[in-house]
Amino acid sequence: MSLKGKRIGFGFTGSHCTYEEVMPYLQQLVDEGVEVLPVVSHTVQSTNTRFGEGEEWIAKMEEITGKKVIDSIVKAEPLGPKIPLDCMVIAPFTGNSMSKLANAMTDSPVLMAAKATLRNLKPVVLGISTNDALGLNGVNIMQLMSTKNIYFIPFGQDAPHVKPNSMVARMDLIRDTIVAAIEGKQLQPVIVEKYKYQ
Repeated sequence: MSLKGKRIGFGFTGSHCTYEEVMPYLQQLVDEGVEVLPVVSHTVQSTNTRFGEGEEWIAKMEEITGKKVIDSIVKAEPLGPKIPLDCMVIAPFTGNSMSKLANAMTDSPVLMAAKATLRNLKPVVLGISTNDALGLNGVNIMQLMSTKNIYFIPFGQDAPHVKPNSMVARMDLIRDTIVAAIEGKQLQPVIVEKYKYQ
């Protein structure tokens, strides 16, 4: 399936170490002719880390997509009734945001964009990046996995010998997961090998 002409929201939450990995796949969508609307959580906007400053990442997203980032709940709400999306992607998707989405909390632009998309019965694609996927957030993953119109980018343990509860999505499968989700299917297998030997 070609994604050309589709309108896709692309949400970023606070897994700062993952942004660099995700950017080429954001570019891939734009190159295919997708209208990509970037959405950022408050954490992305306000946090500077050794992986870069929030303003720098936002500038990069805007450069790639040619769109201003959606950075408030008010700006994200129209993605439901007025500017409907064909699909909403959140990658990286942190454990914190995961716990909120699983429990119907909408306190960030990214979560509002997801809620607005689900309201339209359109797919939401999640690319997890969390240190407690096999800990307290395990129940939230299963809750979301069993929720209609939510799909996961296949994910696996990224460093089981040093972070045994951590799991991260295979970001190279973003496009394939979007295509499957638009067709109403979960890309399989969901649980994959993702080791980073140190």
